[in-house]
Amino acid sequence: MIQRTTRLCACVLGVAAALLSGAAMAADDEAPHIVFMVTEDPHNYEAHASIPPFAEMLRDEHGFEATVIEGEGEPEAFYFPGLDALTEADLLVVFFRRRALSEEQMGLIRDYLEAGNPLVGIRTANHAFSVRDDAAEGYEDWWDFVPDILGCENRGYGPVEPGTEVSVAPGAEEHPILDGVEPLTWRSEGNVYLVDPLIDEDAQPLLIGEAEEHTEPIAWTRETGYGGRVFYTSLGYPSDFEVPAFRTLLVNGIRWALGEED
Repeated sequence: MIQRTTRLCACVLGVAAALLSGAAMAADDEAPHIVFMVTEDPHNYEAHASIPPFAEMLRDEHGFEATVIEGEGEPEAFYFPGLDALTEADLLVVFFRRRALSEEQMGLIRDYLEAGNPLVGIRTANHAFSVRDDAAEGYEDWWDFVPDILGCENRGYGPVEPGTEVSVAPGAEEHPILDGVEPLTWRSEGNVYLVDPLIDEDAQPLLIGEAEEHTEPIAWTRETGYGGRVFYTSLGYPSDFEVPAFRTLLVNGIRWALGEED
């Protein structure tokens, strides 16, 4: 009788273990997939160095699936290997500057956004496709990405030396993206980007940056005309990633864009 009971218990434990294992596999299959687009560029604030460990942290600590795609080529004829991953992505994160893409790759991005999917933009995203020289044959820029998707204009840059004093925008204190962001004021070594006033009057500023005579929104949320959520921040200087408040802000912005703010 004891032997029979032992075998029964072992069987029950085995079934339970299998169910738990299956549940874990299902959870992995359902993990939101985030695609990061970055470049190695002396003017892109070392995104190629800061984003991979941040993506690893998203995997290890938050259970996301994350793919980091580093582009290659000349600015007027640029290419992101493996961008087809965007067709299965739940979120696109843009952190690169002044690149023209092939009609095919630009089409992938447009299709993704026109389907109402979310986007997170970091720092240089506010001139991501704003190529100063003519795009090569078969490649295209997209200057309207900034007003149409991010809801702003790139109006220039503040002074480098003072950095940026970060504080909460009036009325944004209870926004879920700021939940757990401590302290709520800090200094970024990066200079402030000039975007005020935002084109999208319905955008919600979350953080304000001050540098000398400039006071600018430096993080906000909005919705595209296709219904996709957008979180943008002009923070993202290399040392910002060493600040816990900034990392929390970025994780919360990703969760909000995915609709997981609760």
